[in-house]
Amino acid sequence: MLTSLPVGIVTFCGTVVFVAVTAGLAVTGVFAVATAIVLLWFLRGCTAMQRSRFRALLGVDIPVVRERHEGGFLRRLLARVRSATTWRQVGYHVLALPIGVFGFVVVGVSWSCGLAFTAAFGYGWALPQDGIFGWNMRSPTTLTLVTIAGLVLLLAAPRLALATADLDAAAARSLLGPSRAQALTVRMESLQRSRADVVDAADAERRRIERDLHDGTQQRLVSLAMNLGLARAELADLPGPAQQAIAKAHDEAKQALTELRDVVRGLHPAVLDDRGLDAALSGIAARAPLPVRLRVDISRRCSATIEAIAYFVVSESLTNIAKHAYAAQAAVTVERVGDVLRILIVDDGRGGATVEGGSGLRGLAHRVAAVDGTLSLTSPPGGPTEILVELPCES
Repeated sequence: MLTSLPVGIVTFCGTVVFVAVTAGLAVTGVFAVATAIVLLWFLRGCTAMQRSRFRALLGVDIPVVRERHEGGFLRRLLARVRSATTWRQVGYHVLALPIGVFGFVVVGVSWSCGLAFTAAFGYGWALPQDGIFGWNMRSPTTLTLVTIAGLVLLLAAPRLALATADLDAAAARSLLGPSRAQALTVRMESLQRSRADVVDAADAERRRIERDLHDGTQQRLVSLAMNLGLARAELADLPGPAQQAIAKAHDEAKQALTELRDVVRGLHPAVLDDRGLDAALSGIAARAPLPVRLRVDISRRCSATIEAIAYFVVSESLTNIAKHAYAAQAAVTVERVGDVLRILIVDDGRGGATVEGGSGLRGLAHRVAAVDGTLSLTSPPGGPTEILVELPCES
């Protein structure tokens, strides 16, 4: 707080002078531009100095406000001059002087008077007998009262210093740091990055599991099924119960292999990385238990995460249609419109589907929303049912 007064004098005088000169030369063109540049440079230096003071003496870290302005040099300069951030900084540097005077006086008086009064017995003999209000400044009673007052001031001085420092820090955070809207924007961007990292990490984990199952477990099951098939063919002279056991084991191994392949495709099919969304969705349509009309029109591939979500949406939707819609056929249209991937899934089933009605559609909506996508459902009783999903391709 003792440093706040000299710093406040510098920032107050400089800010007032530069603002006044810039406003006065606003109609002069080149001179106004020059003074505006100097004003912004001065404000930046004063703000950096104040941030350093708070960081060094109070341990308070005031975030730097970063703004981006579009356009040419003059347009960016005008935008910075008109920015609320700039004028909030002007407001603090103007307030720095009265805050500095108040803090300097409070801290200086409380500490200096406290120390001076506490040591009154040490120099009381040199005080005049007729002091303030006619008190005898040398009397033991007066010196005792003065000493007690000094002790009280010394006890209160640290709290007064902290209170004035908190006042200064609160003003600095409010005017030099980001506004509430800016802080919320930064927080939102941070959460969006964190969410994108989580989605990418989950997608990478699904790919790892798919590779492990494909290269490990699936190959073991293939080998097991082949060996059981050979045993079934070559050991035809075994007793009937043994042949039946081998045949049953062979059939169950093939069934397990089929189910594992379905699980692997549901996690993350390798064809999606190798050949893209068109080939992967063609495989889904070919394996669907009902006729599916598929049209894919994608001029440029989206990110791997968006393609994986699109694949999952189509796969899960066709599965739900086959289980619950009692549909005779379905149609899937996937197209890229600008930076948006649009997926339209239509079936001629009984309709009446709702997002809240089951975990399947609700899970799709949550997964789409994780990348700032949207899912809309139209399903009147009696059908048809339409699911429209829009995914941002830049995610």
